[in-house]
Amino acid sequence: MPLPNGVQVILAPNPSMMTGPGTNSYLVWGPGDRCVVIDPGPDDAGHLRAIATAAHGVIKAILVTHGHHDHDAGAANLRALTGAPVLAWGRAGVPATDQPLADGAVVDAGGRALRVLHTPGHRFDHLCFLLEDAGALFAGDLVAGVGTVVIIPPEGDLADYLTSLDRLLALPTLRTILPAHGPVVEDGPALLREYVAHRLMRERQVLAALASGPATIPMIVATIYADVDPALHAMAGRSVLAHLIKLEREGRVARAAGAADDGPWMLTG
Repeated sequence: MPLPNGVQVILAPNPSMMTGPGTNSYLVWGPGDRCVVIDPGPDDAGHLRAIATAAHGVIKAILVTHGHHDHDAGAANLRALTGAPVLAWGRAGVPATDQPLADGAVVDAGGRALRVLHTPGHRFDHLCFLLEDAGALFAGDLVAGVGTVVIIPPEGDLADYLTSLDRLLALPTLRTILPAHGPVVEDGPALLREYVAHRLMRERQVLAALASGPATIPMIVATIYADVDPALHAMAGRSVLAHLIKLEREGRVARAAGAADDGPWMLTG
């Protein structure tokens, strides 16, 4: 699917298991000759020069969705190249932040409105940006163009993540999603519903794996991720931990006395 009018993407050269083809750095242009950048990406000199060149040196602001290095590491050096300030949730998440952004604030993208949405879950400082005139959501790592997103405690919180997905589903004007990794998603609400359904399915699987008795996280992973490459099981274990922590708060599971994160875990009822 083509990008919305006035939006350009520059793909960072950082492909990996976690980043897919790389980080999407977006330029959003208004009617004038200035733009904003969303997610400068890694601190790669060639990538940052490509962004500055594409922007013709007239970047109004550098927006960061959250403080993971594949999104924010290049922020300080892009600021040095262009003089544009860095806007993010705050310095606790993105140390290069010049101006913190509040939930519901509007960033002027050269005459176009970008609505700031605080969407914790993947990370405490995660922001999405809604380009209101296009119904397009710059979603950072809340969702991906292909596959799913890993929630890694303690930075990630599954209960917050599900709340954030529900919040986005309630946006009346949302049409397309522009993720930080992978292609544009034409039907944004459909993808969000798939993500919610996937997480609830995993939760049911975790509970079912504990139904026959206490189990450690590696045991649960071996059961519910049997069709996944074992090389990915350690990362899957982080997602299982996120589910277990949510269920523990709800009083539905508990760890054995004195057990660490790996458990054993058990049902409480």
